[in-house]
Amino acid sequence: MKIIIKILIGVLALVLAAIGGLYLTGNGMLLTIFWATTMGGPSLPFDETEAVEPPSYSDPDNWAALPSRVGVEDMIPKGIGDGDIQGSAPVDVFFVHPTGFLRGKSWTYSMDKNSATEENTQWMMANQASPFNGCCNVYAPRYRQANIFSYFQEEEVRDQVLGFAYQDVRRAFEYFIANFSEGKPFILASHSQGTHHSSRLLQELIDGTELSQRMVAAYIIGGTIQRKIFDDMKTVTLCDSPTDLHCAIHWDTWSEDVIDTEMPGVAENVCTNPLSWRLDGGLTEKSSHLGAVVASGVFQVELSGSDVATGVAFDPLGSPIKNMLRAQCKDGALYISDQTGTPFGEQGGSFGGGNYHGLDYPVFHMDIRENAKERVQEYLNRSG
Repeated sequence: MKIIIKILIGVLALVLAAIGGLYLTGNGMLLTIFWATTMGGPSLPFDETEAVEPPSYSDPDNWAALPSRVGVEDMIPKGIGDGDIQGSAPVDVFFVHPTGFLRGKSWTYSMDKNSATEENTQWMMANQASPFNGCCNVYAPRYRQANIFSYFQEEEVRDQVLGFAYQDVRRAFEYFIANFSEGKPFILASHSQGTHHSSRLLQELIDGTELSQRMVAAYIIGGTIQRKIFDDMKTVTLCDSPTDLHCAIHWDTWSEDVIDTEMPGVAENVCTNPLSWRLDGGLTEKSSHLGAVVASGVFQVELSGSDVATGVAFDPLGSPIKNMLRAQCKDGALYISDQTGTPFGEQGGSFGGGNYHGLDYPVFHMDIRENAKERVQEYLNRSG
């Protein structure tokens, strides 16, 4: 495969797919990213011996979220009646966060908790893991994630770096199953780079095993998942209703203003409409939208300089905004009402082509929250 940046649409999609939430807009930022990803980044070749020691998942410090302690992943939108069930829920969620490591001269994250990368990870807990706290005990590992620059290398390098990061995620999941899960059902959830790793967990550790029957569903959102990876799966299917179980859900969000733009390869991707929870779901109107929640905190997108903490603060989540958008799947992508002029447009924007990857979770916060609760209840009802 040639370098991804030679295809403009691919650049836009993958930049945003690799970054967990991108809150800057405009052609100037596009040029900044283009320069940074072609001229910046760590030195080649990738040498895994230069990475820090593998994290031990028996150490609570190597978990971004645990139900046994209070964290930003426990935040509930204002006015929502969900109570604190952390530590007592009958179902767990294993959440794999996306890329927050956007600067630095190493290919994999140093695991330094006093860093902007760690603050980005907390942003993900607050705004992406939190929708699952209404149904489940939230577990989310920290891991030696791949640097954003790995997405702009030849396929061989990219696969090496991502494959290295996946080793941590796999070990964390195995530790979770062996030491935390205690046989309980679980949800697998992720975004972007986390979805890359979670799709491998589905293929290598869950499909065809008893874990697939314990898995309520996999919300592997954002990051372009192709349908063909499910062709060879034995027990994990694609969800096609709000209560399907043991199946996977995925979407990549775009503005409906670019619905007629040709996007090579996108038609092969999975698209679940989160307003109807139908696979390849057609147009669903705003009346079905349960609510968006404006993100708390700031996701930092500096692509150069030292990876040092900046003191990001996380305010409580605000009230959900209902009936704000409509959505439809078309040719493998999810198109929603254009967000120009809304709080989400100001945060996520139409980053050079209508890509709303940074909004995959926030604009559907309540839809995810309520559907996760519905599927968990369906699972519990069926299991008695």
